[in-house]
Amino acid sequence: MGNLGALRTLAAHGYIGRRALVAVLAGVLWAMAFAKPGIAGLAWIAPGVMLAAAAGARPGAAFRFGYLGGLAFHLVALYWLLWMPAQAEPGTGWASVLLLKLGPAVAWLSLSAFLALYPACWVWLSWRISPVRGTAGPGGFSALVEAFLEAGRVRRLGWAFACAALWVALEMVQARLLTGFPWNLLGASQAPMLPLIQVASLTGVYGVSFLVVWFSVSLLGTAAVMIRQPVRRESWMLELLPPLLCAAAAVTFGMRQLRASEPAGRSVTLTLIQPSIPQTTIWNPAAADERFRDVIRLSEEALDRGRPDILVWPEAAVPSFARWDTNIHQAITNLVRRHAVWLVLGSDDLAPAQPPRHDQEFLYFNSAFLVRPDGEFVADYRKRRLVVFGEFVPLERWLPFLKHLTPLAVGFTPGTRPVPFRLPDLGVQTSVLICFEDVFPHLARDHVEPETDFLLNLTNNGWFGESAAQWQHAANAVFRAVENGLPLVRCANNGLSCLVDARGRMSQVYFPGTRDIYGAGFKSVRVPILAGKARAETLYHRHGDWFGWGCAALGGMLWAMQWATRGHRRERQGSVQQ
Repeated sequence: MGNLGALRTLAAHGYIGRRALVAVLAGVLWAMAFAKPGIAGLAWIAPGVMLAAAAGARPGAAFRFGYLGGLAFHLVALYWLLWMPAQAEPGTGWASVLLLKLGPAVAWLSLSAFLALYPACWVWLSWRISPVRGTAGPGGFSALVEAFLEAGRVRRLGWAFACAALWVALEMVQARLLTGFPWNLLGASQAPMLPLIQVASLTGVYGVSFLVVWFSVSLLGTAAVMIRQPVRRESWMLELLPPLLCAAAAVTFGMRQLRASEPAGRSVTLTLIQPSIPQTTIWNPAAADERFRDVIRLSEEALDRGRPDILVWPEAAVPSFARWDTNIHQAITNLVRRHAVWLVLGSDDLAPAQPPRHDQEFLYFNSAFLVRPDGEFVADYRKRRLVVFGEFVPLERWLPFLKHLTPLAVGFTPGTRPVPFRLPDLGVQTSVLICFEDVFPHLARDHVEPETDFLLNLTNNGWFGESAAQWQHAANAVFRAVENGLPLVRCANNGLSCLVDARGRMSQVYFPGTRDIYGAGFKSVRVPILAGKARAETLYHRHGDWFGWGCAALGGMLWAMQWATRGHRRERQGSVQQ
């Protein structure tokens, strides 16, 4: 009853409500750091504000405030999930139609609710290892600040560093657990800050996340010092000095990288077809012929205006199986033969199930194909990382009702390995990433061989209309290019088709004479090729997520120390009571 009474007292003072508002504010600031509006500087504030919301709270309450901030962030940043169309097959029962209509909202809420667990764990863990013990009541923040200052600057600086490591450790988990969903990792918000993000060539995107969180948490120490010693500017500036020095070093390194010129070579020209096919049209069999004719028409127009080395179609450009549908196959081979051009395209594929299963004789794949100028299909890559509910239904065998939340008739099977696309007469080698595979740092790294000249992402963002999803997705491509020191070409169904160079600079973003990324059209990009010369290998590509795993190891050690200290404290309390 005492705890209940304390809760009522706190609620009466508006204590919990104020903390909740601060947590929500932190989540909204965090979301606004990403496109759109993409105010990158807000990311340097949000984590510290989220921690402040839980300052002095009991562990369970700290977790809840962190969860509230994380939930606000994901609900705002992932709003475009609500734009997913829902279209049922003719004759579908009303109950299934209702579930299907609810699918986008269910996806938005459930994904946001799950992902919010990560910042909740971060806030909880961060305060568990903080140099301040105890809790603060409605009037106890003054004492909390005093305790924070009494802990000493060294302990405060160490705590801010540890908080940053914990954040990165949790991002490493988020990128892998349950197939992973590393969309909008904190560092990705800094994609426009080119000098800063060059550090990703050493540490991956996780190094940028670390710097941002380290600075943000250090602001808490600065705020505490400013409250008690407002006139001693040199004192509170010392709280920010370590992360500022590291950020300055990262920017200095980045400026040098941006000024450095690559060895002179040659270039190849790619023409990117962006058909801008609405997702409902993709699902409509009656519209298949017309939308494929639009792709062919755009391709013919683009090829008549120029002579690219490679023509590229995005994911979902082909309404049937490019390799097996006779009419589709013939149209493709006629096109490339007539114009003597290489073609990379996205298309579904199928293969006999081995061994055959009574419920499914064929396996279906989301694939990319390389077609030679003589019309021969010479390579194919099968997407390895599938979208949950978009391309497969998890636990469908045990929870069959889940399939009613998705318009999928048949789920896809994941591929098993990257496949290099070699164009020998051009002296070019590329590797394809399909859809959101380019948001996975470790997966994109697997696609880069010593001979790889550039990465190629084929994607269909037509699911989300003209939303911020396209811009958020493209921010990841910037980091995959910087991490691996390679250009990355994006060919999208409805934005954003462009070239990202090896330093993360985006070009050909808009259609000529417009500020439009979503419409139908085509673009040509020139990709530099080193022509047999070895491209400088980045530290990240050579050693992978060494920095992320180091942070995960430090986070695990801090967790173990916390539990050990907690157990020792319980034993000591027990002996005192005896």
